[in-house]
Amino acid sequence: MTSKHPALDEPEPFADDRELLLGWLAFHRDALARSCADLTPDQLVEQSVPPSDLSLLGLVRHLTEMEHWYLEGTLGPVAIEPLYCPEDDPDGDILGIDASMVEPSLARWREQQATVDALLARHSLDDPTRTGTRSVRWCVVKVLGEYARHNGHADLLRERIDGAVGE
Repeated sequence: MTSKHPALDEPEPFADDRELLLGWLAFHRDALARSCADLTPDQLVEQSVPPSDLSLLGLVRHLTEMEHWYLEGTLGPVAIEPLYCPEDDPDGDILGIDASMVEPSLARWREQQATVDALLARHSLDDPTRTGTRSVRWCVVKVLGEYARHNGHADLLRERIDGAVGE
């Protein structure tokens, strides 16, 4: 087992809450990007840990959906629709994907991150969401939990594809 990349930078250990949470968000985004790096589109859609339906691209799409829903959807000025998971296809982020979806999905993930970063720059962690049902902090922690959980899956998928290990 080999890692193809040097270790990722963790946030400063004594950073304030905002720097710490946003630093971990950046860390986990980078970890997933590195799990996907240097793979072909066919490898990115490979379901390499049977019987699981997960693929690296499915995880990218799922985490794009999580940032869209929990951050853009709660911090933006208007209600939003799901990107990949409408009511009639709740697993559309993970199931039914193919290699032709790689570039648009990766581009959408990067765009989503930029949108979320701009929204987070305008809010305090203590601010309520647009609907007032949660704090910004709660939403950031929710998305961090999603990344942390799924980056473990990404490590297993990548290792099965080419032996590379992640964080």
